[in-house]
Formats: sequence, C-alpha cells, structure tokens
Amino acid sequence: MTAKRILVIDDEEDIREVAQLSLEMVGNWEVLTAGSGREGLAVAAAELPDAILLDVMMPDLDGPSTFEKLQENPRTRNIPVILLTAKMQAADRRRFERLGINGVIAKPFDPMTLAEQVAEALQP
Repeated sequence: MTAKRILVIDDEEDIREVAQLSLEMVGNWEVLTAGSGREGLAVAAAELPDAILLDVMMPDLDGPSTFEKLQENPRTRNIPVILLTAKMQAADRRRFERLGINGVIAKPFDPMTLAEQVAEALQP
C-alpha cells in the first residue's frame, strides 16, 4: 500500500519542517510542503494530495482565502483540509466547520501526536 500524501502549507519554515518530520516519522505520510497560500494552490492542483494541513495566518493569501480558492477549483475541491492556528476562538471553530473544514489543530502542536490529530480529523 502506498503512503498517503499530505500537503503542509505554512509560511513558517520551522513549522513546515517539524510537521513534515512528525508526519513522515510518526504517521508514515508522504509530505509535500508549500511556503505560501499561492504556492500551496499550485502544489495541490498539480499533486492532488490526500489531505492538506493549512496555516490560518499567512501574509498575502491567508488560510481561509486559500481554502476558498481550493473549493473553487474542481481538481482540489474534494481534498480534505485541516487548519493549523495559533489563535483559536470557539466562534472561529464554528465558522470553519460551516465552511467545510475537516478539523482544526492548535499551534504549537505536539510533534508526537500531530499524525494522530490529523488522522482523527480525517475520520468520516
């Protein structure tokens, strides 16, 4: 069986690196990365990952705007998206759920449990 592929979109290089190591070593995912929303949209459309881990707060194109653009593209519309955020309010969580986000993971995350959190968020 081939490893599932996940795209990590975050403007912070160290967050991308920790998430990549965690997801590869603990979760056995194949990890693609992007440093911006625009780069993430291109990678998602070209690679069609099984899931996307998307930072909420990024310059230029933030997470919710990136998610909207993913939804507009027929190629990427059905890819499950999990948000990564440092600021989480109950109202934000409800708004994200209404948008169709699969889950929300708080930053800083525990690298040892990140893969488990992602798997949980992807449960139907």
